[in-house]
Amino acid sequence: MSSRAPAILVLEDGRVFRGEAYGSVGETVGEAVFNTGMTAYQETLTDPSYFGQVVCQTAPQIGNTGWNDEDDESRRIWVAGYVVRDPSRIASNWRSKRGLEDELAAQGIVGICGVDTRALTRHLRESGAMRAGVSSRTTDADALLQRVLAAPPMAGANLVEAVTTPEPYTYVAEGAGPAKYTVAALDLGIKRNTPRRLAARGITTTVHPAGAGVDDLLSGEPDAVFLSNGPGDPATADAQVEVTRELLRRGVPVFGICFGNQILGRALGLDTYKLKYGHRGINQPVLDRRTGKVEVTSHNHGFALAPTEPGEYFETEFGRVQVSHVCLNDDVVEGLTCLDVPAYSVQYHPEAAGGPHDADYLFDRLTALIDDHEGNRLDA
Repeated sequence: MSSRAPAILVLEDGRVFRGEAYGSVGETVGEAVFNTGMTAYQETLTDPSYFGQVVCQTAPQIGNTGWNDEDDESRRIWVAGYVVRDPSRIASNWRSKRGLEDELAAQGIVGICGVDTRALTRHLRESGAMRAGVSSRTTDADALLQRVLAAPPMAGANLVEAVTTPEPYTYVAEGAGPAKYTVAALDLGIKRNTPRRLAARGITTTVHPAGAGVDDLLSGEPDAVFLSNGPGDPATADAQVEVTRELLRRGVPVFGICFGNQILGRALGLDTYKLKYGHRGINQPVLDRRTGKVEVTSHNHGFALAPTEPGEYFETEFGRVQVSHVCLNDDVVEGLTCLDVPAYSVQYHPEAAGGPHDADYLFDRLTALIDDHEGNRLDA
């Protein structure tokens, strides 16, 4: 292995971790967070929800399966920086086309390896997610700390415009037959596996930019509207919240995930707040109150919904709403189901590339919602 340049990671509270350059040599600043997944690093790196974040992988060795051309969840890597303990010296997988570090370097992603990621994760759990800088250009921790402190925090950050599609497009699955349903998706940072999972149910998805209005979304007379995942602070998404309110007023079926769950929640009158260190990984236990089942789920969120009333149900201008899913680790609201209008959402990722797939049924729930809505409309 070639020699590596020395590198440092500096947190905004002044703690310093030293290691070696990994990926592109340079300097970057973002919000330091940790991901507990033992696999799926390619899907993590290409998830737009990680835009602006320096991601620490808690799994001790990263890069074992290299990088392929099939598992990207978007058009590029979005993380601001990458932190690993032990980069694998070889990549062994039948689909691998190149090494992880080669891809990081090609896309200009600054990383650091040789870091005690367990100590970093414990620190973030105790002190909370915070701004951090990674540099392989300098080892001057004090100077890097000043640049970290000058960077904007994640709270108050409006990032969806940076990751959304510039123009609408329609996803057509390879070999798919005639579509039974159509869905308009509001792209707040959508992952590619979402329209794939919809296509498996006979749904054709047209993806719209984050700034699309109600008339744009409904121009193709879709059967439902999907609110995607995405990065940043949901408190900044006033335009998308108002669009969602209008969809609810018109009785359009709505399904949201992650950032989309927070958009729906705000449309229903709830506030959002920043979690101490967030949920990021593929092993979060969530209770579905409608069925009593516990799902192991994929998460990536640093904000959550705050119910205005204690308990499982609350009243809104759109009728009664159930807090349908809760995280069993910390009781965070993980899903909403409207009882008087056709809308529901979850905070986690049912598309779950690369797994687990306990929550895949939520896409079936969308087709059932559409069928029920159409039946009720025809009966009216």
